[in-house]
Amino acid sequence: MKKKVLVLCTGNSCRSQIAEGYLRHFGNDRVDVYSAGVETHGVNPLAIKIMEEDGIDISTHTSNHIDEYADIPFDYIITVCDHAKERCPYFPSTAEKFHYNFPDPAKATGTEDQILEEFRKVRRMIRDYSSTFAQEHLL
Repeated sequence: MKKKVLVLCTGNSCRSQIAEGYLRHFGNDRVDVYSAGVETHGVNPLAIKIMEEDGIDISTHTSNHIDEYADIPFDYIITVCDHAKERCPYFPSTAEKFHYNFPDPAKATGTEDQILEEFRKVRRMIRDYSSTFAQEHLL
């Protein structure tokens, strides 16, 4: 039976979308991955762009609210920012919970190149975390 993973962030626009893409990639066909936010902000175009650079297409992902997944029996819930961990409403689940506070690349300032580099830096962090998580819990 496939493991079910929920990746939770504030707006479900960057970090959770990137993590969803990598967990699907590293988990192969052994995992169903969902991502959601305590709010919905739409998928950030720069997240789509930097994932495309790494060969992963998240352009069809949608920004979803956590309430949409209340009936899914998750095995794992991963919060990828402190704000989501603190604001997450009561979510009835027996899932094992994990947390890692990744920087928010959407808050980067500077030139377009500087902002893209911040997105790439966070992408690398999330890729490494997702690879390790998949090895330890999904495969």
